[in-house]
Amino acid sequence: MNDCIFCKIIDKKLPAEIVYEDDLVIAFPDITKLAPVHILIIPKEHIVSINDLHDGVVGEGLAGRLIMVAKKLAEQKGISHSGYKLLFRVGRDGNQEVPHIHLHLIGGALLSEDIHPVE
Repeated sequence: MNDCIFCKIIDKKLPAEIVYEDDLVIAFPDITKLAPVHILIIPKEHIVSINDLHDGVVGEGLAGRLIMVAKKLAEQKGISHSGYKLLFRVGRDGNQEVPHIHLHLIGGALLSEDIHPVE
């Protein structure tokens, strides 16, 4: 998708600090940090939201891959033992700002029930 900011990052047309990359997934820090560690994990394939994943091996495999990459990054960032949040936002009411599936890895501090940007 030509106007998708995440696709531009995947295609290296926009700069980002890539903290993880493999054949299916890429990860980079969110520009609006909600905690000391706030990383977005996204599929390289443009899929608008969780609602656009299909039942079966491909959809489940991709969702599982995003979660496993988040787990690996939490370990690398030293937050796996203290805890972290994984968050998918879906659609307008879910406050999904970019129409490309992305998993938020949020941690490095005691997290409240509410999710607000860090000052």
